[in-house]
Amino acid sequence: MKCGQSTAALVIRVGDPFCRGCFREYFVHKFRAMLGKNRVIFPGEKVLLAVSGGPASSAMVRQVQEGLSREAAKRLRFIPGLVYVEEGAVRGQSPEQRQQTLAQMKTLLQATGFPYHLIHLEEALELPPSILQPGPERASTSSPSGPSYKEAVDSFIQQQRQDGDSGTSLPGDSTPDTPAGATPCLPDAAQTRELLRSFEAAATATAREELLEMLRTHLIVQTARDKGYAKVMMGESLTRVAIKLLTNLSLGRGAYLAVDTGFTDQRHGDVMVVRPMRDYTAKEIAFYNRFFSVPTVTVPPLFTKRREKLSIHQLVERFLLGLQEEFPSTISTVYRTGEKLSPEPAKASSESQRCLLCLCGLDTFGEEELALEPTLIWEEPVAGVESKAAYIPLLCYSCRLTFKELGPLDTLPPYVRAEGQRRIQLRWSRTRRPRSPARAEGLGDSGGHIPIPLWHCWGTATPQGYIPDTQAAAFIPHFCASQGQGEPPSPFIGDWGAGPWSPPPPCPSCL
Repeated sequence: MKCGQSTAALVIRVGDPFCRGCFREYFVHKFRAMLGKNRVIFPGEKVLLAVSGGPASSAMVRQVQEGLSREAAKRLRFIPGLVYVEEGAVRGQSPEQRQQTLAQMKTLLQATGFPYHLIHLEEALELPPSILQPGPERASTSSPSGPSYKEAVDSFIQQQRQDGDSGTSLPGDSTPDTPAGATPCLPDAAQTRELLRSFEAAATATAREELLEMLRTHLIVQTARDKGYAKVMMGESLTRVAIKLLTNLSLGRGAYLAVDTGFTDQRHGDVMVVRPMRDYTAKEIAFYNRFFSVPTVTVPPLFTKRREKLSIHQLVERFLLGLQEEFPSTISTVYRTGEKLSPEPAKASSESQRCLLCLCGLDTFGEEELALEPTLIWEEPVAGVESKAAYIPLLCYSCRLTFKELGPLDTLPPYVRAEGQRRIQLRWSRTRRPRSPARAEGLGDSGGHIPIPLWHCWGTATPQGYIPDTQAAAFIPHFCASQGQGEPPSPFIGDWGAGPWSPPPPCPSCL
């Protein structure tokens, strides 16, 4: 033991015993060292702590509380706030159970003294489409145009001295979104039914897990934007990060592991996600919460259908935790492997190269046809029905696999459909070409529409001719121009291109 005086209370690793006092110092130092080493949270910044009520996020809140206290040797200098996303509707809880969980979380959040926000998962149905677009990066981050971390700290301390306070900024009184003493109201039953419809339409438990993760993240990021927070802290432990790393690898997200599991995640632009708890194992967090009476709230897992197979998330978790019992270095080895990955493959230079759902760079360019075949959607065109296959080119490899299992388009969150339609329409308008005068005579149909070839090679050029890709045919089979007798058919309709329309001719630059 470090102190050499007290009796050992626990052993984290073989030959490394701790008494309670030494363990507390070790735990606190680890948290501050993680923030100090990365230097991405600047003094005076508003930071939103995502709290689920679980052990890791509750321990994270306690670390921030202690770091902001007057007794701390080196106090934290940011301004914290809390957010809790209530997910009882998709976790099989009754309205009474949801109210009970909300009351417990409200008590827990109020006790911190920080401003807090209680939101429901149903609110994701009202998110704006802009949540699927990165916001402009803030100048306060560690960018070349912004001040350095040391300059920001010196300026903040000088400002505090001028204000007559030798310390740092402390959080104000707890300011909830609901009136004091009132129990937060549950969403309307219609909203709950619509949310459950989206989850019940998902074909697999894995797709539901991914849908829940997406909606939760988008809600937290939108709350940060609305309330003016520059950073979001997630309470993901080392154990959870290792499980997530192998899970995402199994889901085809190998190119994005660095941003999905790293300390920083900047895919949202104006809101940076940080994971300060990623150096703590689940065992360390459990002992800390037990020794120092950190309150937690337990919620049931995501609902599953009858006789349904386990999700990939559950299978990987069982595999890793079972292997950890026999080989104690398993999880730490997986974690250290993820530390060596680069976030560069996840960056996108333009909107056309960014995934609609996860906002990472598309990884489907230059891939072999056989590798992308599992991501295609084979569907028969139906008159008046929006084509789900039209969304596939907007998604990365992993999101394509998930999207296929999410059910019909009318069960998707409205903001996803709205942003998807906007990008499809934008992509369609960018690839339109003025028709050739030579083709203007003698062609067309009774509506006056003239076929226009698609010169972007949505297919394969062969000596025998141009073979259009099946997926491209479902997306945009060809283009037409109106000769003053109405607008061209909508690209969102499944039977667009049916009837007198002809397939696109061979691309002259490819043959």
